Amino acid sequence: MAYGRIAHEYRKNAVNGSSPLQLVIMLYDGALRFMEGGRHAIAHCDLPKQNDQLQQAQKIVMELMSCLDMEQGGEIAKNLLSIYTYVLNELVKANLEDSADRVDRCIKVMRDLRTSWASIAIPGEQVAA
Repeated sequence: MAYGRIAHEYRKNAVNGSSPLQLVIMLYDGALRFMEGGRHAIAHCDLPKQNDQLQQAQKIVMELMSCLDMEQGGEIAKNLLSIYTYVLNELVKANLEDSADRVDRCIKVMRDLRTSWASIAIPGEQVAA
């Protein structure tokens, strides 16, 4: 079995056995990883990789947006939607303008949100650092 296949199976099993909170944190981790990759690509003038990485981050942010329950989430859901919209717009602009500064702002926002989500984990629940 090839390494890529093993890694894919591992990720699939990790997702299938995760709580909703763990899944949200995984989405944040993925978005942050792609933003870091996009920032690195901007610094190295690798436009194809920059575009790919930042578009992947955008897809994850859109997934986070689509998971919001605007009826039950109330003010928190509205605030998160506003923040996600800001991040999404900044990522698009960062890609168009080759702006590492815009990516850095998005990384800060998403790191802060990830930290907040991780802080509400149930004691004993495994949440990656």
